[in-house]
Amino acid sequence: MESKPTQALDQPVISLRGATASLGSRPVLRGIDLTVRKGEVVALLGGNGSGKSTAVRAVVGQVPLSGGALSLFGSEFKRFRDWSRIGYVPQRTTAASGVPATVREVVSAGRLARTRFGFLRKADKAAVERALDLVDMGSYADASVNALSGGQHQRVLIARALAGEPELLIMDEPMAGVDLANQEVLASALRSQVAAGTTVLLVLHELGPLEPLIDRAVVLRDGCVTHDGPPPEALGQHALPGHDHVHPHAAHDAEPLRTGLLS
Repeated sequence: MESKPTQALDQPVISLRGATASLGSRPVLRGIDLTVRKGEVVALLGGNGSGKSTAVRAVVGQVPLSGGALSLFGSEFKRFRDWSRIGYVPQRTTAASGVPATVREVVSAGRLARTRFGFLRKADKAAVERALDLVDMGSYADASVNALSGGQHQRVLIARALAGEPELLIMDEPMAGVDLANQEVLASALRSQVAAGTTVLLVLHELGPLEPLIDRAVVLRDGCVTHDGPPPEALGQHALPGHDHVHPHAAHDAEPLRTGLLS
């Protein structure tokens, strides 16, 4: 049932209720509840195999739910169509993407959902340049994405999402395999987005330089929520069951560079 306009401000940006999902025959989400409200920065934490990435992929429609309910911006998922409101940064590849494109071309792809017939207007081009500047990649705009370091490649993925000026930014392991200098650049870009009112959902192994931005931590273990509240640093070390700190350079399942939210 659609919400009345007077109720819209009270609707969560993301609402998962009793969500279940499987990969093949293996249950991954076992009835999780997750609510993210406008302007919040929420971190999904947990060990490998806990269901973090599956949860965010379910939110963007890449993993179908087998049970429970999902709504985005107050609309049931099956009725939601306004994907330009959402920016999604998947896990990146550790190697070059293989895409024969420049940095500007890849970032411009993040603007296509807001264009008519794929034509970039002056405002679209300006948004692309702002996104490049936010992640300090303006000087690399004409470089091939295949010539970038891993940290630079991650900055391009984030700039692509930011180019669409999303109201909701979803990022899956944005700091994994990224050196400290690049982590600081990404943290600065995220601070700018949060200050502008963007709602953020992050999958993280550890908070690192993003810790000051986190409003809430949701910890998953074996597909279940074991904690929803202050982040670990606010509770003391080892306070949260099911959250194992993993070195940021640890290997992880990665997804290739994609040019569309749901491709």
